[in-house]
Amino acid sequence: MAQFPPSAPQFFTVAEVAEITRVSRMTVYRMVHAGELPAVRVGSSYRVPRSALDQLLAGGAEDERREVSGA
Repeated sequence: MAQFPPSAPQFFTVAEVAEITRVSRMTVYRMVHAGELPAVRVGSSYRVPRSALDQLLAGGAEDERREVSGA
C-alpha cells in the first residue's frame, strides 16, 4: 500500500488519483459518480480525501492477495 508522507495533501484531484492508481480520469469519475469513491465537490470539480484513496489502495491490495491465494 502506498504510504504518503505527512506533508502530502489531504485531498487529491481526479487527475492525481488517476495517476496514483494508474487508471484513466474517466474511470475515477465513474467511481465517484457510482459512489465507489467518496469525493467532495468543489465548484465544478471533485477532490478525493486522502483517507478514501488510502482505503481504495488497501482494498486493491486485498483483492490482489485474494486472487493470488485462490480464496
